Amino acid sequence: MYVFGKNVVESLIQNGRKINKALVYNEFRDKDILNRLNCPIKYYDLNYLDKIVDGNHQGIIVDIDDYEYYDIDDIIKENGFIVMLDHIEDPHNFGAIIRTCEAAGVDGIIIPKDRSVEVNGTVMKTSVGTLDNMKIVSVTNLTQTIKYLKGKGYWITATDMEGTDYTKIDYKGSICIVIGSEGNGVSRLVLENSDFIASIKMCGKVNSLNASVAAGIVVFEALKQRNEI
Repeated sequence: MYVFGKNVVESLIQNGRKINKALVYNEFRDKDILNRLNCPIKYYDLNYLDKIVDGNHQGIIVDIDDYEYYDIDDIIKENGFIVMLDHIEDPHNFGAIIRTCEAAGVDGIIIPKDRSVEVNGTVMKTSVGTLDNMKIVSVTNLTQTIKYLKGKGYWITATDMEGTDYTKIDYKGSICIVIGSEGNGVSRLVLENSDFIASIKMCGKVNSLNASVAAGIVVFEALKQRNEI
């Protein structure tokens, strides 16, 4: 998997991640990063690097092993805090949500295997190095996963325009907050199997928020109620 950008590479080096090789701009000037790269380095012009990844690579791209997803039982714990993403497709949203969840001390993020963005270079760059500190679980069926979590004592709160004021919901105990996709929100079956529906009041003309913004608002409300901030 190709990942890119100086902050991402710096994070990989600091976390001791294995880097298979580096593709670097001929005039890349950050010698400190280059001196700490323990891998083969090849130099190219900008046009070549621009064709390798879709994003601002800042003159450095590295190849690392593909992300290894965790098992659902790896993130289940007493008084647990999980976030589930219902078919998020934008890697920038996914990366921003990972960063928010890491900052909030969330135990893990659950994503579906189909019709959902996977962990890729753009996700890693947007998450600004926090991916290494967040457990991502990929599951076949969200509804079955919700039922499994309920059996482990979790309360499920989905986000939707039609629901209870998100500040009025009790987020104490073991919880899983569900964030819907950019276009369709939380799917019907997931809503039907949730214990609570959290709604964020809109005061302007827009009727919905960006998925990563909504996630930040609800996750930190939960964190506040849990007396963790």
